[in-house]
Amino acid sequence: QVQLVESGGGLVHPGGSLRLSCAASGSIFTVKAMAWYRQAPGKQRELVAGITSASRTRYADSVKGRFTISRDNAKTTVYLQMNSLEPEDTAVYYCNIDNAYESGWYPWGQGTQVTVSS
Repeated sequence: QVQLVESGGGLVHPGGSLRLSCAASGSIFTVKAMAWYRQAPGKQRELVAGITSASRTRYADSVKGRFTISRDNAKTTVYLQMNSLEPEDTAVYYCNIDNAYESGWYPWGQGTQVTVSS
């Protein structure tokens, strides 16, 4: 059973940067397309960025040019570099399978809170 542990969130001023990490247990991770999602209070969870096993990436329009997703299969970790953060980026961030490429979900982790505020 794969377990996902997200980390790296925090409180940052508008225009600041954060780097999120998602550590996954289990070797099956390396063949899966993975993604970062976020959920703001009162809103549905939305995809932020996805990356295939071959490191092909896709992004939500709202984060294009500001966020970069990457993965290290040797470390079974997915990263999300977030630059030029805006208050609208405030949410709990989760990683999981990218359902544009794969079916099903891993058990959801606890997520990591990102708060962008002055």
